[in-house]
Amino acid sequence: MTYKAGIVGAAGFAGIELARLIAGHPHFELAAATSDALAGTPLASAYPAFAGVTDLAFSTHAEANLAACDVVFLAVPHTAALAVAPGLIEQGATVVDLSADFRLKDPSVYEQWYKTPHTAPDLLKQVAFGLPEVTGAELAQAAARHAAGEAVLVGCAGCYPTATSLAAAPAIRAGLVDASATVVVDAVSGVTGAGKKATERTHFCFANENVEAYGVGTHRHTPEIEQILGLRTGSLVFTPHLAPLNRGLLSTVNLPLAPDAPLPSVAELNEIYQRFYENAPLVTVLPTGTLPKTASVAGTARAHVGVAVHEAARMIIAIGAIDNIGKGAAGQAVQCANIVFGLPEEAGLNAVSTPV
Repeated sequence: MTYKAGIVGAAGFAGIELARLIAGHPHFELAAATSDALAGTPLASAYPAFAGVTDLAFSTHAEANLAACDVVFLAVPHTAALAVAPGLIEQGATVVDLSADFRLKDPSVYEQWYKTPHTAPDLLKQVAFGLPEVTGAELAQAAARHAAGEAVLVGCAGCYPTATSLAAAPAIRAGLVDASATVVVDAVSGVTGAGKKATERTHFCFANENVEAYGVGTHRHTPEIEQILGLRTGSLVFTPHLAPLNRGLLSTVNLPLAPDAPLPSVAELNEIYQRFYENAPLVTVLPTGTLPKTASVAGTARAHVGVAVHEAARMIIAIGAIDNIGKGAAGQAVQCANIVFGLPEEAGLNAVSTPV
């Protein structure tokens, strides 16, 4: 069976990555791709990679018949989804939102970090959080509601929270981490994570041959990571960095062992991680002694996770690598849609990164 899919904000990096994935998907058909700026322009003219793949042209948001779509992906900035999602749900379309608008369960936390009112708090009561390997129960409930004929809403996890949470969740869920201690995360992202519009930070001349920290102590993904991992508010020190990569994200998570937890060997820790992800087709726990790198997952919806132990400091060091617009955005959105529509979660997402 084929389902019609629409993408709002299809001209941006995450949006056009969605178009690429849907173009090769066995069950989703790209029926609408919106961009007010590029309305009337064929996708293949704006992005020549689509030459010979699709004749579809961008349409304006207003002109697109999104209500006729079975699923609509919102690849838009925060607050834009707040304006669009409620109407689409009312019209019967399932919505998968890539923005931050429906990630945080508490609207007051959203308002604190995003400095804007949350205008659809009622939808927060029914949204499923989109990080399948960690919040699979929420997505399973959404899939059951969808199978019963209900239009559902998924709020996909952000890129930094995805890599960080996939790295840290098995150790935390196993009770190995000190709940009263500070968790320190240093993460590095490619430039596509900053969006399509160039700034003084992302312009080639400034980003090339340069690595810098930003959003130190203030990054908006902080409360999202705390929410996913169940960390005490204020116990996360999260420092993101921008690196001269097109795509890729590496998160290194430093987890203090609980005082009563025995120091695990790397092999024992790896076994815990292997068991946690044994039914996760898009997450690979690397062999003991091997650590993730972004080149191994670039262009895919896959995640690589590796672990190490710092014996003297009684710390677990967990590392996650993803493609920031793959598993960190578009790939994760498609994975969530697959689950909601009762499809294999890896459908259309089996690509392997180029090895060289």
